[in-house]
Amino acid sequence: MSEPAPTCASGGITPLRLAVCGAEEAGTSALAGRLSAAIAQRPVIVSALPGPEPHLSPLELAGCDLAILLVELADGFTDEVRRRAVIASTVGVRHLLLVANNLDLTGWDLQTFEAAASAFQSLVARLPHESALAIPISVLTGDNIEGPSPATSWYQGPALIPYLTGLDPDPDRATRPLRLPIAAVTRPGPDRRHYNGSILSGTLRRGQEVQVATSQARSMVEEIIIDGEVRETASAGDTVAVGLATHIDVSSGNMLVSPAQPPLLAEQLAAHVLWLGDEPMLPGRDYTIKLAGGEITGSVTGVKHRLNIGTLHHDAARTLHRGEIGSCTIATSGPMAIDSFEADPNAGRVVLADRVTGSPIAVGTIDFALRRGQNIHVQRLIVSKRVRADIKNQTPCILWFTGLSGAGKSTIANLVESQLAERGFHTYMLDGDNVRHGLNKDLGFTAADRVENIRRVGEVAKLFVDAGLIVLCSFISPFRAERETVRSLVGESEFIEVYVSAPLEVCEERDPKGLYAKSRAGRLPNFTGIDSPYETPENPALVLDTAQTPADALAQQVVDLLQQRAIVAPAARQMAPFARMVGGD
Repeated sequence: MSEPAPTCASGGITPLRLAVCGAEEAGTSALAGRLSAAIAQRPVIVSALPGPEPHLSPLELAGCDLAILLVELADGFTDEVRRRAVIASTVGVRHLLLVANNLDLTGWDLQTFEAAASAFQSLVARLPHESALAIPISVLTGDNIEGPSPATSWYQGPALIPYLTGLDPDPDRATRPLRLPIAAVTRPGPDRRHYNGSILSGTLRRGQEVQVATSQARSMVEEIIIDGEVRETASAGDTVAVGLATHIDVSSGNMLVSPAQPPLLAEQLAAHVLWLGDEPMLPGRDYTIKLAGGEITGSVTGVKHRLNIGTLHHDAARTLHRGEIGSCTIATSGPMAIDSFEADPNAGRVVLADRVTGSPIAVGTIDFALRRGQNIHVQRLIVSKRVRADIKNQTPCILWFTGLSGAGKSTIANLVESQLAERGFHTYMLDGDNVRHGLNKDLGFTAADRVENIRRVGEVAKLFVDAGLIVLCSFISPFRAERETVRSLVGESEFIEVYVSAPLEVCEERDPKGLYAKSRAGRLPNFTGIDSPYETPENPALVLDTAQTPADALAQQVVDLLQQRAIVAPAARQMAPFARMVGGD
């Protein structure tokens, strides 16, 4: 006799989201199909995630309450099964179930089952989880699936389907503090707004006071609508439209919370993540950070350690590669409402996505929010960027020259700056080699160091723009993501990307610093164009081909563009000849 299915506080049956993980030959799809058809007492969402990796989908697994680790019992508790269990725990699956299939092929041998079950329990004892159970079954014959099997009289645990039917994956969900991410704001009438979303945790009642997580603005719940019907209450799992008594600014991506128990507001967090990206994690590179229904730009500021899945020991690491799990710190570009996974499993998950493609590249759980820097505030300045620029009679901007080593970036940038200086404009030039003598002398040339190099330069260039200057930046800057990050630091019209183009063979022929020769000889690793990639700009403001056109003519093209965009005035309107400025006659 199976137990009654768990119910939500609002009266609905709690859906069970589960994934069947295992090799296809072990019966993954067959078991998933059988479960979908057999569990009729409650809504169930079954996903078949067959191995071997990389076919296992961690993103799909991250949305599950329970992971069924299906093993071919004759193979025992393999490294692959071990890895699936660790991945499931990392992405936030709180219930783990080892299902040992085809025990009939071993003559229903107790010792064979106990060996696999013991190895499983030894592992999960070191992982965060709510429940862990091992069940012997046969998908082919149906033993221990819908009811006890006479062939396993030595097994005293539940059969598979009765266990799943009676499992309440999150009994505390309705009693936790309210967390309601807002997915959309609609206007059912001229003076009415509905804030729409699915309640992650807690209970919502009419007349209840709620608070916007980030702004902390408060209002009272005046109306709750579920499936077109007005309700007095709603609970975790319900999709609602909420009307408030007073208008407050609640935009999509924000969250309504309990004022008595709000999440922490912080700009840094610690998390355990599984890296999914084809490219390695690069600390300092900007990613899209998704948590509790909200999105914000952020970056990984450091990797604490990488998890050795075989031993569960912590190995030293500076980055993570595809399929690796690690602990890291993440900084966001603004305050975010942060719950740890331990405090609220529904709100305490995090996803990192590529800013350009939007593809998820990491998934994991939040360990805790970091309170460092909470006493740091932006100091309001009396003199603004506009005032500084008006004094100089110019429009500040970043001229970003990118291209291979030897393409001619610094040559053209120098010519442009001298033309602007001759006409009385206020400029400053940041050159790749120069900043590595001071500001960035602690950085090498690994991908991670190159990301940090450009991050620092971008912040300095932003300060120069705020000072009202035209700042010329000459950097290989091989990664498109970092150039876009610098672009995002200033106004859209204040970043002008100039691609200084020359074929690799031309750059090698020039080789003014002998770098290509050193790289070809194996004495200079990670050199752009040889053994490290260069990502060509997708939509630069100018493309300057230095293999076809003289540098002074190309520099004039840059100055002409600045005039077209009203960054600088035409030469006739300028005073202060260059010769006078440098002391000439």
